[in-house]
Amino acid sequence: MKIFTIALTIIAIALIIFNATKLNFEALFEDESYTAILTIIVALCAIILLQILRISKKIEKLDKRR
Repeated sequence: MKIFTIALTIIAIALIIFNATKLNFEALFEDESYTAILTIIVALCAIILLQILRISKKIEKLDKRR
């Protein structure tokens, strides 16, 4: 599970970097820039959810030890 979350996090970071290059700062909410902004937001949400999953698995592991 740890490798899975790390791999998905790396993919999400790559998506953020790729879409950051697609941004047109003169017209942020038009056409391709709007799609890039949405994809960046979705990738950030995915990273947050994956980190929550990783932390919950750590807590579950610690709870089993008790």
